[in-house]
Amino acid sequence: MNAKGLLGYAGAWNDNCITALQVETADCIKNIDEIAAVPGVDMLFLGQNDLCMSMGLYEKYKFPEMYTSPELMDATNKLVNAAKKNNVILGLFLFGTSRVGEFLDKGFSFVSIGNDLHHVLTQAGAHVNDLEKISKEKNKFGWTRRQTALF
Repeated sequence: MNAKGLLGYAGAWNDNCITALQVETADCIKNIDEIAAVPGVDMLFLGQNDLCMSMGLYEKYKFPEMYTSPELMDATNKLVNAAKKNNVILGLFLFGTSRVGEFLDKGFSFVSIGNDLHHVLTQAGAHVNDLEKISKEKNKFGWTRRQTALF
C-alpha cells in the first residue's frame, strides 16, 4: 500500500515492481541472448543448483565441484554478457558468503545468501559449537556433543 491506498498502489504497479526471471536450465542459457533482450525484463536471477542439474553436472562432478566447473563458469559468463548487453540486473542465490566477492566482481548486484533452513541450520550449528567451547573452557558438567543428523 501507499498513501493513495489500493488504487494508488495498483495504478502505479508498473512503476513499482521488477520482473525477475530465474535462470535455471541449460535451454535458458542456450537462449539467454534472446531472453535478456525481452522488453520489461529487469533481472536475471541465476539458480546454480537447478542449472547444474539441468546441465548434468551433478553426475559429472563430485559435490561441490560442479559449482566451480568450467561448464558452469561458461554458462555464467554467457549470462553475464547477455545481461550487460541489455542493461539487466544480475541476481544470484548462494549458501553463505564465501563466494560473494567473486560474483560481485562479475557484476551480480543482487545476492541472496541462504534460505530459512540454511540460516537455521548454520546458526544452530554455531550455537552448538559455542556451547561446546564454553562448556570445555569452564570444565562444567562434562558436556560433550552427541552426534545427530543435523550436526
